Amino acid sequence: MRGGSTYPLPRGARFISELSASARVGVGGSRGYDPVRVAEGLRQVVCSGRRRKYYRFRGGRWYGGIATADCVGCNLRCVFCWGWQVRDNPARAGFWCSPEEVVGRLVGIARRRGYSQVRISGNEPTICREHLLEVLERLEGAGLAFILETNGILIGHDASYARDLSKYDFVHVRVSLKGADPEEFHTLTGAVPEAFELQLKALEHLLDYGVPAHPAVMLSFSEGWRVERLKERLAEIDRSLVEEFEEEYVFLYPHVVEQLRRHGLWPKVAYRPDSIPEELI
Repeated sequence: MRGGSTYPLPRGARFISELSASARVGVGGSRGYDPVRVAEGLRQVVCSGRRRKYYRFRGGRWYGGIATADCVGCNLRCVFCWGWQVRDNPARAGFWCSPEEVVGRLVGIARRRGYSQVRISGNEPTICREHLLEVLERLEGAGLAFILETNGILIGHDASYARDLSKYDFVHVRVSLKGADPEEFHTLTGAVPEAFELQLKALEHLLDYGVPAHPAVMLSFSEGWRVERLKERLAEIDRSLVEEFEEEYVFLYPHVVEQLRRHGLWPKVAYRPDSIPEELI
């Protein structure tokens, strides 16, 4: 297994909560966990050389039709996450795939269904950097667009990640902002509020290196004034981020409802799976 964590790695079903606790910062650990450190620990579980753990390959209606590889392992613990059951059990969930296996499955689904786009989704694609970049290398020339769905934390932490992504002109990055400001980010993820800035920094790094990118913002819990303030901050980075601002809302799958109730949070705006507006698909 790859990785170089300097703190003990817990095992078992409570892996993520224990790892998050071991990565806590602040007085008495009360301010939350550091998602960069959580990613370091997770690499030892979901990345192995060129391989990464996945739990599903599928086609779907999103983006007008796209082939999806759902990966295992995320460095955030969003209360609204639809993939939390896999996220919280990375040691037990999924199966190992090489980059060529991932590309073969994605291209196969896309060709059979007539899709022009592929993506890695599910948990957090950027955790296994070597694997992701080789997937992109092997996709080059396939005539398919690749949508990278990410929380942006690791790209914001290290600008060279954006530089590496810039080598592939078929990549578009969708940075999913967890709330409209640091306070909301902390409430929704449990991570240190300061990590919200890494999400914005990711957008800045990507645009600096010429990588097409846009923000997708979870607004289900947001007050209007917070959203307007976020748009002002995005405009300071680049006006295009406001023009391409994507609204994201909670979808009330049964396992998501279970998670929300467990955390004592309920969205201001949310949609049942059978009534998702067309513009959100």
